[in-house]
Amino acid sequence: MNHDTPLSPRPLYHLSDVRHRVLTARQLREHGVPGATVAERCRPGGPWQRLAPGVYLLHPGPATSEERLHAALMYTLPRTAVPPQRRPSPPRAAEPASYGEAMITGMAALALHRFTSVPPLTRLERIDVLVPRVRRLRSASFVRIVRAHTVPRPRLLTGVPVAPPARAVADAVGQLTEAATVRRLLTEAVRGGHCEAAAVVRELTRARLLDRPHVREAVDALLAEGRAVAEGRLYAMVRDHALPAPLWNVELRLPGGPTLGGVDAYWPDHAVALEIDARVPRQDDGAVSGEQCRKREHLERLGVTVVHVTPRKLRESAEQQAAVVRTALMASADREPPAYLVVLPR
Repeated sequence: MNHDTPLSPRPLYHLSDVRHRVLTARQLREHGVPGATVAERCRPGGPWQRLAPGVYLLHPGPATSEERLHAALMYTLPRTAVPPQRRPSPPRAAEPASYGEAMITGMAALALHRFTSVPPLTRLERIDVLVPRVRRLRSASFVRIVRAHTVPRPRLLTGVPVAPPARAVADAVGQLTEAATVRRLLTEAVRGGHCEAAAVVRELTRARLLDRPHVREAVDALLAEGRAVAEGRLYAMVRDHALPAPLWNVELRLPGGPTLGGVDAYWPDHAVALEIDARVPRQDDGAVSGEQCRKREHLERLGVTVVHVTPRKLRESAEQQAAVVRTALMASADREPPAYLVVLPR
């Protein structure tokens, strides 16, 4: 008697299509297929093939992109556990929980997020899978293991859990050596609206990639790109929500005195200034924060209301930010007249 064969094999018909084609060794045993049969069918010219250690494709010929994605995730499953099997039901998309905390990251994830600057899934030799650092896994076959102290919340794309764009970008950059490629990737992340520059820099910092010269150069370009995108959204917010036209990118100072600092928009008739807070983690230290606080307090003592917005808020809640500015403009009528300020272009 073969002890690998269960007494009551589970039928395969209730599995979704891709789960029918890609199975782990344990799943095959639970479906009544002993190890010897698996080895026989995976011989050269046989009807099955091994995609990764313990993961099998139940048909000959090349694996599809969908099959490779699921196989990469199934490789990370603990050998003592398999995705929960349900009673017969119509096929449905996989849930992130089916693969524990594992998720697709790197170039494959960016392809699923529809980045145009990365190769399509069919041309990727390897698929990166993000797992908790405590997992004892090694890269094998076409699967490259990426570890993290804290795994992010995945997004479900095409039926598989995928790392959010900023994390996927950092994991992809970690494998790149060409500055131009890194720069294209970071630029598309921001310009394409996938994530904010600050989120990308935060992930690159966590991955300790900013010490690499080609990455640092690309980040400098990214910050300029992120700033330009945020300013464009600010212009659109003022226009689309019919706010009074401000003076753009000006410097404020007292007559004959030192500069009070620059602001992104200023409404002189209402003494309302607006600043885009585009700080990133490497800039967010005590000196920078203290300088900004002193600048804001000084302006407010002179009767100027300072409104701070972030690039993310401009992208996700422009209408709400426009309401904040409009409220500040309307409230100016109830305030004491501000000090006279000189306004100069930056």
